[in-house]
Amino acid sequence: MRRYGPAVLLALTGAAVLRISLFGELYLRYVQPGLRPYLIVSGAVLVLLAVATALTARRPATDAQDAHGHGHGPAGPRVAWLLTLPALALLLFPPPALGSYSAEREAARRAAQGVGTFPALPSGDPVELTLAEFGSRAIYDSARSLTGRTVRLTGFVTHGDDGTWYVTRLQVSCCAADATTGKAEIRGRAAADAPPTDTWVTVTGTWHPEGGLGTDAAWPPVLDATDVRRVAQPANPYEKR
Repeated sequence: MRRYGPAVLLALTGAAVLRISLFGELYLRYVQPGLRPYLIVSGAVLVLLAVATALTARRPATDAQDAHGHGHGPAGPRVAWLLTLPALALLLFPPPALGSYSAEREAARRAAQGVGTFPALPSGDPVELTLAEFGSRAIYDSARSLTGRTVRLTGFVTHGDDGTWYVTRLQVSCCAADATTGKAEIRGRAAADAPPTDTWVTVTGTWHPEGGLGTDAAWPPVLDATDVRRVAQPANPYEKR
């Protein structure tokens, strides 16, 4: 049976890739929607390679002897089967999307932007904004377009050491490996009962200006919440950067 080890490893990996991309939306935990076709093709190729490897392994072969006279066979020692465990784990237990731990590690890294003006916000309140849009306007918009507007933000909860809490979202360009963090500190009476870490919420409120434009004192931006509502994690937990 050892000769079929490489085929099993390829099949498990291919099946895991197909499971998250072809038969569901789990792939959105790791990559942008536009990469789905490439994942499907990659998974199919791995499965086909597994079949080809298994057919090749059916040919008779003579076990090789090592220097000590121990036969490992054409597929190597039995311990090599342990390599199938990560692939099997990926198939049965796909890792969750990045959450508060990644956000806290990335909180200090923000893309440098110059102070300037932004396009006008859509009419009507509340206006739906991503965490990236809210943060950019709060920190860099010289026209202060958030003033007097009610905004709605959706993300997961993270907590600070001093009892503060934030609504947080990770932004990606390609995949989870390049994720950066956007967040807003939540204040006000509606924020008195902070939800647990990693709880997904939609927060409605108004911008609370702090610090000078483009300064570290303005980060993270602050939202005076009038409503905090728990929601389910969206199918795509990331914002497009």
